[in-house]
Amino acid sequence: MSEAIFEIHGLNKSFGSTHANRNINLSLKKGEIRGLIGENGSGKSTLISQIAGLYGSDSGEMFIGGEPYAPVDAYDHKISMVLQELGVVGNLPVGVNVFLGRTKQFTKYGVLNGTAMRKAAAQVFEQWDLPMPPLSARMGDMLIETRKMVELARALSVDPNILLLDEITQSLSLNNRQKLYQLLQKLKAMGRSVILITHDVEEMIEITDTITILRDGEVVGELVSAETTPDQVKRMMVGRDISGDYYRADMAPDYREQVALEVKDLTVPGELEDISFQLHEGEILGFCGLSDSGIHAVGKAVFGLSRPSAGSVRLESKNMEITKPMQALDNNMGYVPKDRDNEAMMIEASIRENFTLPSLRELTGPVAYVSPKRMNRLAGEMVEKMSVKCTGIFQSVSALSGGNKQKINLGRWLAKDLKVLVLDCPTRGVDVGVKAYIYGLMKQAKQEGIATILISDELTEVIGMADRLLVMKDGKITREISRGAEFTEQAIIEVMI
Repeated sequence: MSEAIFEIHGLNKSFGSTHANRNINLSLKKGEIRGLIGENGSGKSTLISQIAGLYGSDSGEMFIGGEPYAPVDAYDHKISMVLQELGVVGNLPVGVNVFLGRTKQFTKYGVLNGTAMRKAAAQVFEQWDLPMPPLSARMGDMLIETRKMVELARALSVDPNILLLDEITQSLSLNNRQKLYQLLQKLKAMGRSVILITHDVEEMIEITDTITILRDGEVVGELVSAETTPDQVKRMMVGRDISGDYYRADMAPDYREQVALEVKDLTVPGELEDISFQLHEGEILGFCGLSDSGIHAVGKAVFGLSRPSAGSVRLESKNMEITKPMQALDNNMGYVPKDRDNEAMMIEASIRENFTLPSLRELTGPVAYVSPKRMNRLAGEMVEKMSVKCTGIFQSVSALSGGNKQKINLGRWLAKDLKVLVLDCPTRGVDVGVKAYIYGLMKQAKQEGIATILISDELTEVIGMADRLLVMKDGKITREISRGAEFTEQAIIEVMI
């Protein structure tokens, strides 16, 4: 399986004055798993979007099997893609999303045969051994992880020769990641090829054959995965030495005695059952578990976004029970959800509007007047503090890289006088440099006494940052592990499964 199945010669793409890709050359072999890595904004997503036909190219050529390839007919050439940002339609059912844009095959005389389409969708999930959600259920009601698996099923439904994956792994929990890894090996054995983007350097080295590294839109190197190290990849990504040791250096719990938040017997039907824990000032309390364990439901419930059937969430510093998001917002609590674009930010709005939204009450003067000058000042200060790469505070958030979006998503809460901060997968889809920056902010918040809940699908993240870890399964807390000798991946995975 050594012959080239796909080639790129001299590909260029610009967005206004921004040169996203410069003279890209790439050759993909049959049965090859190729990693594509670089900092946020290095041009990775732009490149595979051109391959998939989502963007046109300014110049350059692409070839499949030695023949010229026009990306407008990517599906006809059996090239499919899973986008970094969610590519599902929330108000349509799962079955329709699997065949989105290709439902005509199930339509006769203008009538869609839903039964036939659901049957075909079920066959896709079964063929590729993917967990099957309820095919008639509305897509918008699914967890982000489930939605990603549906996108993967859609990409596989065309039986692709080339599969393009843009940051899918960081949306998945441990068990679904394992299914993805098995799928990649199955595709490889079938002679199919994969281009995979992930910011997890160790993961990329483990599951790929070769790695192409981009910096500022250019290819700066290609490596054989089995012959490289994480430090070598990181060094080529950023053009300088970068240490991977950006987690906490101490290996013991370290927080104040004062309880900031207490959750008692919290039950959300179908999601959480009898959840109880205390969160202390200056503590980072981690939550982890497999898919459907309930960890992501904890964040929503704590911030008042879920309606529990029993139990309570009590903010000790204010001696009050949190039942609604506005109560949490008005009483020094912040929440960074996993689904940044759909649940947190106003993507088409400006940087200024996104930075200032949680602080509108503080920015409001007499007669309910929100001062534009104060909004501008706050947004400007936070752009500088968070090192957001942008053209100015009035630039649309949609034009920013994932890392800069996440800086705004987190920074808009750090602009407030917080007591409790809930972080759900705060480093999803960001590069190693932005990860290090976010971990630094978490350490600073800890020193300031802010109580943090860290929910994560990344075991290395919770091991690296948490004082205590609550492992969940089937909506229940199954074990508490404190920072120390038992804080290892092996010990945690044994509890998780």
